[in-house]
Amino acid sequence: MSIAEQSEPAENILQVNNIEVIYNHVILVLKGVSLHVPKGGIVAILGANGAGKTTTLKAISNLLNAERGEVTKGDIQFEGDEVQNLSPNELVRRGCIQVMEGRHCFGHLTIEENLLTGAFTRKDGAAAIKRDMEMVYNYFPRLRERRSSLAGYTSGGEQQMCAVGRALMSKPKMILLDEPSMGLAPQLVQEIFEIVKKLNKKEGVSFLLAEQNTNIALKYADYGYVLESGRVVMDGVASELRENEDIKEFYLGAGGGAEGEDRKSFRNVKHYKRRKRWLA
Repeated sequence: MSIAEQSEPAENILQVNNIEVIYNHVILVLKGVSLHVPKGGIVAILGANGAGKTTTLKAISNLLNAERGEVTKGDIQFEGDEVQNLSPNELVRRGCIQVMEGRHCFGHLTIEENLLTGAFTRKDGAAAIKRDMEMVYNYFPRLRERRSSLAGYTSGGEQQMCAVGRALMSKPKMILLDEPSMGLAPQLVQEIFEIVKKLNKKEGVSFLLAEQNTNIALKYADYGYVLESGRVVMDGVASELRENEDIKEFYLGAGGGAEGEDRKSFRNVKHYKRRKRWLA
């Protein structure tokens, strides 16, 4: 049986409608952001550092209050219900959980103890938790090998696997995954995204990814949104975004021109050119 039971694949599990986010009552970070995630889909939020990707995820998972942020306009719907005023643990119980940027494992706990913390809100008994633990180990064989090791002494890739596995232990319907490729070798990044794809197909878990590595994100996502300065400046089917000339030039490193001088001028004008093309 899949973790997330699905019905009507075209239905949206998440709908973000024209939200604005302000920090410290004065700093406007998100400006009218709208996006949706279909049930059983993988959607990517793309953009440079500081574009607003992490803030978007934290707005959805209701983690803004810890950083003196708040959603001041718009609404967020999960499975058709407005959730922007729920507490983070209430949202986890509903099946929406975030894997934070930087993994954030409990370093003083073993890998298996970390995984068990993900089941803290569950009330379906030890047998069900044990079954899901075995499922996590099947997807992440390396975690089985390191189950008794302190998480703080494992590699970055193993900690990322642990963080995703811990999220799976909460029986999610959707996982918000923030910068899963950060600090990892390309081979490990590929391995983790392959597992994300398997979890999506076999377990029915929907994913919303915030990712600077546009190439890998668009390879595995179904749909993508490009954020710049807190606004959605482009969106579309992932395969079409990969072929878009602006995406190729500014995010995939496929711009034309010679090496030295052209690269220098690209750094100087890319922001202006993007705004002229996308926001005019």
